[in-house]
Amino acid sequence: MNKLKFLGLLLTLPVFAWGQSSFAPLNEDYYHLVDRYEVKAGQLMPQLFTGAKPYKRSDIAEMVDSLQVLGIFESKADQFNRDYLLNDNWEWSRAETSNSKKPFWKHFYRKKSDLYHVDVPDFDLHINPVLYLGAGKDSRLDDVMFINTRGLELRGMVDRKVGFYTYLADNQMVMPSYVQDQMTLNPVVPHEGFWKDFKDGRGVDFLQARGYITFEATKHINMQFGYDRYFIGNGVRSLIYSDYAPPSLFLKTQVKVWKFNYLFYINRMTADVEGSMNGIRPRKENYPSKYVAFHQLSMNIGRKFNLGLFESVVFEQDSTNGFKWEYLNPIIFYRAIEQQNGSSDNVMLGLDFKWNAAKRLSFYGQFVLDEFVLDEIKAGDGWWANKYAIQVGGKYIDAFGVSNLDLQGEYNVVRPFTFAHNTANGNYSSYQQPIGHPLGANFNELIGVVRYQPIPKLSVKAKLMLINIGRDSTDYNWGDEQTTFKYNYGSDVLKGNNQRKPNNEYGNEIGQGFSNDIVYGSITASWQVMHNLFVDANLVIRKSESPLPLYNANTTVSSLTLRWNIAQRLYEF
Repeated sequence: MNKLKFLGLLLTLPVFAWGQSSFAPLNEDYYHLVDRYEVKAGQLMPQLFTGAKPYKRSDIAEMVDSLQVLGIFESKADQFNRDYLLNDNWEWSRAETSNSKKPFWKHFYRKKSDLYHVDVPDFDLHINPVLYLGAGKDSRLDDVMFINTRGLELRGMVDRKVGFYTYLADNQMVMPSYVQDQMTLNPVVPHEGFWKDFKDGRGVDFLQARGYITFEATKHINMQFGYDRYFIGNGVRSLIYSDYAPPSLFLKTQVKVWKFNYLFYINRMTADVEGSMNGIRPRKENYPSKYVAFHQLSMNIGRKFNLGLFESVVFEQDSTNGFKWEYLNPIIFYRAIEQQNGSSDNVMLGLDFKWNAAKRLSFYGQFVLDEFVLDEIKAGDGWWANKYAIQVGGKYIDAFGVSNLDLQGEYNVVRPFTFAHNTANGNYSSYQQPIGHPLGANFNELIGVVRYQPIPKLSVKAKLMLINIGRDSTDYNWGDEQTTFKYNYGSDVLKGNNQRKPNNEYGNEIGQGFSNDIVYGSITASWQVMHNLFVDANLVIRKSESPLPLYNANTTVSSLTLRWNIAQRLYEF
């Protein structure tokens, strides 16, 4: 009750007259368009701090307007993308191109982006259908692989002071075989929460729900409360905070003033679930909860360089003192609180950066520090508790002078046991899925992405991922007792540090355990039939080699899908 009263108090704070915007849902292709033009300009745009996603729609519209003055939108494809972004956020851009030439039955699709809308001085409403229909073939499955998603998306504003967003969809699908393999060890559907069987256990059935309310407490302070995901960083992956795990309850405050962007949020997440290959089963009592408090200070240094410093803590309610209110302090050092209270909470800190080195060229990176002892690092003996993760990457826009040819390269490395913890609910996960990188830890990864838009409505995207990860044993005979034991070599963030192999204090190296080499390649051609209606042809070739039979399989997946107001569903691991 105290927690509910606290949240209620925050939500009833005075609301002032600054215009309020909802946020553009996370979508890899959509956000590439926005980020592309900032990189092409060769300078940081003050409207956006690209290391914290999602973006406000009002900021996207303002940025596009600013870039038009710089003459960034040169090719026909660029001009098409400019109009697409302005039309998608027409309540802020007021672009003439957003009007439909032939509305449907006079009331529908009066705007290109919305099935139905209301636009009056004190109320703004956008209603859109969500549809994802597709079928394909997996080389290792006898069944046809398919996806069937139907839903509704709604957003708007009241008095241009309070914004709201909601999304609801029902889903049935047969997933790729390599995803089903992963579920034999961890029976969760990637990116999703509760699910149940479909087609006699060959498919899955689940609901998706997201929603929030948002308002401007002052001209520079935005507050948001709801149930959704976030993404921290400028890369394909995020080591700090990704959108891989399911949505969760959150309270967020963002302060954007001068050259600073300060982000604070606290999430209530699901610590553990009971599941089997027959689906996650609800129980009479709630699943245990845990909380993640996160804050990040991001600053623009000059016109080209951005540096962000972050800290996060994963904690549970204390059986003696209850909820740890001190972590709600948005401007305090979490590590100091943890030590002061003698707690075993999981604190991480680090940084991210972005450097628009020149027009069309940008570099980015992240560093996450979980635990370390300086003397142990100097010794170089591979102490298990020296836990950290590093990302470096770059983007080359209009590569080699070819319009709308964009290249991206990224390297990620994560030490064994990073993101894991001593307590069962202190690891960096939610609903048994990593909050950071989907592979967890104990790996090297090299990613290459090529994007090309030869004509306005056609986009082609190719990805290549080279991964080496050290897997845990699936079973092992422990001495003379002949009991089954799963060694923890540091890849699975769900396993406690106390599950390490005996006498394994030193000599820990990235990729230790049972080696698994993965080559993941994909190519997608997308045709935009009308605003936010896409036809995708997709091919995935995944080769996986390991001495463990579960990870030793090659898969080819081809599919054809129709998407309407929804991002492409990806299983890139």
